[in-house]
Amino acid sequence: MRFGYSETCLEHDPGARHPESPDRLRAIRERLKHRHGVEYVAADPASIDRMAAVHDREYVEEVKAFCEAGGGNWDPDTTAVEDSWGAIEQSVGLACWAVERAVAGDDGRETPFSIGRPPGHHAVYDDAMGFCFVNNAAVAVQYAIAELGVDRAAVVDWDVHHGNGTQDIFYDRGDVFFASTHERGLYPATGDVGEIGEGAGEGAMMNVPMPAGADDVDYLAAFEELIVPAIEAFDPGLLLVSAGFDAHRHDPISRIRLSTEAYALLTDRLRAAADTSDAALAFVLEGGYGLNVLADSVALVHETFDGRAPIEPDGEVDDAVERLLADVADAHA
Repeated sequence: MRFGYSETCLEHDPGARHPESPDRLRAIRERLKHRHGVEYVAADPASIDRMAAVHDREYVEEVKAFCEAGGGNWDPDTTAVEDSWGAIEQSVGLACWAVERAVAGDDGRETPFSIGRPPGHHAVYDDAMGFCFVNNAAVAVQYAIAELGVDRAAVVDWDVHHGNGTQDIFYDRGDVFFASTHERGLYPATGDVGEIGEGAGEGAMMNVPMPAGADDVDYLAAFEELIVPAIEAFDPGLLLVSAGFDAHRHDPISRIRLSTEAYALLTDRLRAAADTSDAALAFVLEGGYGLNVLADSVALVHETFDGRAPIEPDGEVDDAVERLLADVADAHA
């Protein structure tokens, strides 16, 4: 894969005890060091104009001023330092690079994956939360629609936390499909089955709030029975994956039980969905706070594009998950 990366993203440092650490990117780079076919690509930082296409301009300017004044705690979870603004600009720019290259035709072993930080999927239209200041994925999707000729885009968020910011920004839009698998009841306590969009966007939001303990078999069923068919029915020109890796069984802040192999399986299914729709495919890093499993999981996504076939899981779908999938199907009937 081609990884969008910049040292500038290391300069956002929320503190030694904060889980969203610069060490996340260092761990990924270390694990990819000896992998075949890894390429790192720089990108231009994003402008305020581009961010303001999906965010309130006054809010974005307030974030910039907050960082330039030395930063601090925006809220109890979301912290900035003086250099954070440069990292924010760069992280958004890397996400835009990823969709730009995907739309230009980069695929297969050149599939783009932006590994910028801070992450973005909790940032709503006019506020920061959950470690996120600007919604990298949402800005990139809007860039693709407004400037790259994409008419319809799909975002799949497999982070363990609901991508409430992405949902908030596109909730009444009919040109963006958003699907999220996340742990039910976990921060930010959004993403219920009934949140399906409104107005022109009604039916374009699909939330699959998994019970604690859900595993590879359960997630694969959600993708195969619900998310992939919905993507194919929507027929997007771009499929963007908000790729958080904190649903891993060894991540310190969740109770979902995915293995590292699960990320190869989900990647394989989404790659097939993109092929069916003839959609450009790109990845943008979100969460993942166990450094070793984050790095291993990103490496396995890369290896899936480098020719490694994923190992199919054994087992039966949990009864509670079966009921959940039926409820989601009913909400979208």
